[in-house]
Amino acid sequence: MDTGQLTADERLVWEAYPLGRAVDFREGPERTVRAEVLRALLLEGPRQEGEVPVLRVAGARITGRLDLQYAEVDAAVHLWACVFDETPDLYGARLRQLNLGESVLPGFDATTLRVDGLLRMSGCRVRGPVRLAGARIAGAVLLDGAELGVVGAAGASEPILALHRATIEGDLGADAGFTAHGLVGIEGATVAGNISFDDAVLSNPGGTALHASTLSGGTNLRAQRLRAEGRVNLLGARIPGQVNFEDAHFSNPGGVALRASGVIAACLWMERAARVDGLVTLRGSQFELLHIAPETWPDHVRLDGLTYDRLGPNAPVERRLEVFERDTDGFVQHAYEQLTAAYRRVGDDAAARTVQLAKQRRHRAVLPPYARAWGYLQDVTVGYGFRPTRAAAWLLSLVLVGTVTFALRQPPALKPDESPEFNALAYTLDLLLPIVDFGQERAYAAAGAYQWFGYALVALGWTLATTIAAGVTRAISRQ
Repeated sequence: MDTGQLTADERLVWEAYPLGRAVDFREGPERTVRAEVLRALLLEGPRQEGEVPVLRVAGARITGRLDLQYAEVDAAVHLWACVFDETPDLYGARLRQLNLGESVLPGFDATTLRVDGLLRMSGCRVRGPVRLAGARIAGAVLLDGAELGVVGAAGASEPILALHRATIEGDLGADAGFTAHGLVGIEGATVAGNISFDDAVLSNPGGTALHASTLSGGTNLRAQRLRAEGRVNLLGARIPGQVNFEDAHFSNPGGVALRASGVIAACLWMERAARVDGLVTLRGSQFELLHIAPETWPDHVRLDGLTYDRLGPNAPVERRLEVFERDTDGFVQHAYEQLTAAYRRVGDDAAARTVQLAKQRRHRAVLPPYARAWGYLQDVTVGYGFRPTRAAAWLLSLVLVGTVTFALRQPPALKPDESPEFNALAYTLDLLLPIVDFGQERAYAAAGAYQWFGYALVALGWTLATTIAAGVTRAISRQ
């Protein structure tokens, strides 16, 4: 490039580059540097023996398009707090390091970009899309405090941040007030370190705010105090550590607010998260710990195939059962079995029995009439085998009523000369218990209304014995 055509501001940059010195234009009047000058510096700029060239410019207005398409740049690039008139084009480029922190850009085209170190866009204001699909970043990608898109312009089909199928060997930091007006797409991305959306605001009303399906993380996905307006999609994500939505707010009225189906993670943590406005689906996901309070769940859920080892925080079992009533798939037996298993792991057998009883009652609603009637009978008498004390109470009550009745009105003996002495308690037990025989029923026969009363005891005894046997069988089979 003909250096004789450089402006005074551009000459300062040109002379500072081979020495790695910074040129700061933030004080005083606006300074302008042409993008073509920066391109010439990075591709064929001067070198000085014993010095490491670095492009360090702060506070400049950069005019024209910075075209580094397919370029290989062996110097670090720091364009801090600069204002770009046109969208930089770094498609297929390879850089040593890139720092655009606090800069203002109309967009950023860097699909399949390669960076050997850090990519920093902290505090940037980018009105248009940031395209980093397929990028390979050897260090971290930092977007903390950045704002992408324009308020009210959300809903476009193109992501405002495209990191799909990108590979990041460090952390992905989109936190500290990171704001996106539109779709954030990181589906299929691989991040070796932490993924952070702490205190981020993702706004795409009626659409997808975060598309992170098949995302692969190296440690944790943190989104504490996240504010998401639109769908958050984590379908098939793999996070070896924690998925942390503590104090988060999800809102997508009339649609899916959180889709976390097929997720595999150590923990889903939603401590103090606000009640979700929209559907939550966790179908087929696997967690060691599922930490979500009953009041966080929305009116509609999908939980079929969800598995977990432990459950928190502590809450009455009845509150957790209420959530199953909201499943849009209707009766989902697997959900009850998982909750039962979680309670048994911590030794809370009473809660586990309550869950199993609730499962039987919910299942009863989808049975044919005759099966429902049998179910009601099992429920009232023995609580489907999960309320053994109820069976004892029924038996005791019937024995007491029968004993008092036949003590007041002794039935006549069939063979007075051969009959044993009448015993009201033994006679009642003979009628009531099919396997008991004290010889009283064969020796005495009630008549009239008392005969019908005896028939009722026989019928109730058989029914109670059958339901108890069914309950015992069920209890044994679940061990």
